[in-house]
Amino acid sequence: MPQSVNPSKEPLQDQVALVTGSAKRIGRAVAVRLAAEGAGVVIHYNRSKAKADAAVAEIEKLGRKSVALQADLCSLADIKHLFQQTAAQFGRLDILVNSAANFLPAHLADTTEKMWDAALDTNLKAPFFCAQAAAPLLKRSRGVIINFADIGGILPWPGYIPHCASKAGVIMLTKCLAKALAPEVRVNAVAPGTITMSGDPGEWEADFVRRAPLHRTGTPDDVADAVSFLIHSTFITGHILVVDGGRTL
Repeated sequence: MPQSVNPSKEPLQDQVALVTGSAKRIGRAVAVRLAAEGAGVVIHYNRSKAKADAAVAEIEKLGRKSVALQADLCSLADIKHLFQQTAAQFGRLDILVNSAANFLPAHLADTTEKMWDAALDTNLKAPFFCAQAAAPLLKRSRGVIINFADIGGILPWPGYIPHCASKAGVIMLTKCLAKALAPEVRVNAVAPGTITMSGDPGEWEADFVRRAPLHRTGTPDDVADAVSFLIHSTFITGHILVVDGGRTL
């Protein structure tokens, strides 16, 4: 059960965060963590309305303001409207976490244009245009962007070629945005790997344990820890923080 927030531990008090894809899984864990640290939170979703409403209820139990806003991040019009609604609801934005993503298998011979576009539009195009739409708000608050890459952007997986290309793009996008938005806005990325969540196939965990030097899997809380660290580390920008138990070694 959510615990009441200790006023002495609210480093994000009066700040506002928007976390894309935060109705479920890692995005939700990040959103709840930021609320626990004092932030008001926009829960973004596309189709998972019931789960988004549940995430809002969980955050409100922590004593924070939260709203669920729907947007198809493959639509530039929807992205612009999402940030307009955020400004209307909260009057500011301090933190953008681009966590919405897909993970689509696609071998070389099997990849279609539709599969390629689905990976690149959601995983790379959307974070760029979210950053573009958020930039005026974030510059005013001297805010921060956290993008989600993953170790597929570092390790070549021939069964997930468009996905790997999209996440490698996120790594370079993060560096470009860090220079383009400095000094007002810091931009960093988290690259998770070997993370397991409720509902994942059991064989995934066994494979992750075998591959990771730490011989265990990570959790959404480990990723939320990394996001929180990058938000509070005011002299870090353009950095990719790998959270994988040593898998990329």
